[in-house]
Amino acid sequence: MRFWGSVIDLHTHLLPGLDDGPQTIEESLELAEAMVGEGVTIAACTPHVREDYAVTPEAVETALTDLRARLAAEGIPLDARGGGEIALDQLGLLDRATLARYGLGGNPNLILLEFPYWGWPLALGSVVAGLRRDGIVPLLAHPERNSEVQENPESLRPLIAAGAFVQITAASLDREAGTRPARCAKALLAAGLAHVLASDRHGRTIRRAALAAGARAAGGEALGAWLTQSVPNALLRGQAPPPRPPLPGRRLWRAG
Repeated sequence: MRFWGSVIDLHTHLLPGLDDGPQTIEESLELAEAMVGEGVTIAACTPHVREDYAVTPEAVETALTDLRARLAAEGIPLDARGGGEIALDQLGLLDRATLARYGLGGNPNLILLEFPYWGWPLALGSVVAGLRRDGIVPLLAHPERNSEVQENPESLRPLIAAGAFVQITAASLDREAGTRPARCAKALLAAGLAHVLASDRHGRTIRRAALAAGARAAGGEALGAWLTQSVPNALLRGQAPPPRPPLPGRRLWRAG
């Protein structure tokens, strides 16, 4: 699959020393070079913002400044931008100004929310509605890995109707993350319940599939470009995404 234009990765753990991503700037540069080789031109750096990682806005901003300087010095043409993968239980601890500093890709009105792996957060609907009332657009990270969503992908539809967008991970689409996430990711695409494809790239020991591989698995060049270019670009600009192209005629999932 060949992409034209800017491929945008809205979920990466590229900043060194903040979470379970790369621990050194050299590892970050290695990952950045790999991403550029895969066609990525813009990457939102989204370290975990949750109890087990004390990631402050100041830490993100300092690490991002250092990374951008090294990328420029090394001639690596990756536009690294800020962000954070914010746990739901941390939202109530962040005021509006602080939340804006975790704005995804530099957009203070766009945030990446980490969807839990187990259970359904009972307050999630009211959280999404509250964020939208405050002018904030939530992008839900990798819900296809959640056991409840795997059992019932349609459970995401009311959240989308309330104004949330859904990000699925490239590793899920090409089965690198396992059969159940892959099946769920395909179901979400087929039902029109997924909007963004991202890599969730980590360090050397935790890698995710390249966006190009995930886009191929999504089926169809137009759909892959919509997931990795059109929708991410619109969200970063604070615009409504364009209509989704039709799905390919073939089935998205075949057992075996």
